[in-house]
Amino acid sequence: MLTYILAYRPDEFGLVPDGEGFVLYKDLLKAFHEEEGWRHVRRSHINEVLLGEDRELFEAFDDRIRSQKRHWTLNTHNDLPLPGLLYAPVRKRAHPAVMERGLNAVGSYLALSPDREMALRIGRRKDQNPVLLEIPAAAAKKKGALIFPFGDLFLSPEILPECIAGPLPPKDLPERKEKKEVKKQKPRPDLKPPTPGTFFLDPKRDPDPFRKAKGKKRKGWKEDARKIRRGKKGKPLS
Repeated sequence: MLTYILAYRPDEFGLVPDGEGFVLYKDLLKAFHEEEGWRHVRRSHINEVLLGEDRELFEAFDDRIRSQKRHWTLNTHNDLPLPGLLYAPVRKRAHPAVMERGLNAVGSYLALSPDREMALRIGRRKDQNPVLLEIPAAAAKKKGALIFPFGDLFLSPEILPECIAGPLPPKDLPERKEKKEVKKQKPRPDLKPPTPGTFFLDPKRDPDPFRKAKGKKRKGWKEDARKIRRGKKGKPLS
């Protein structure tokens, strides 16, 4: 299975190797888990293959792996006719930015597919509910977009925003964001105005400033208490 995916048909699994033929382990494992009977595969299983008798067939480097012999090529000069429509999956969060700035590849190339289900399969690896955008391939090529076939897929380094069609981002998205910010910054509501006959206590107007010191008595209170007791003792009885 590793040989078939990495050496013969990475496109069949929605995988796009980089310029050196490497595929990220995480992308490879996601492709495995989409196949019936291969959902149990983990990184440890691939490591066992790399330690076994077939280890010379593959080369692993950090988080990437490739087949030593590859029967596919990335031919950017292929002038085969393009389909009328290609699909590009994007994450919901990236949807507004893509409609405004276009699509740009991160790593190798953008993976475009003439098959809607394959495009959804690729998109669900990053977002459970991706947004599918439509690329009129011939029109995009006339405007200078580089699009070339790669097996069942079509690859491109970038697609201009004027070459992208599809659902528009929600119009109320900026409004929702503003409402959230206002809600966070909204001060605590003031207290209700006092009704007649009520008043507020102002600690600054307290006639006894020593009341502020909780648990402490003012200096000299013992002397004052003694004077009061002496005065009572010396006072003649009536």
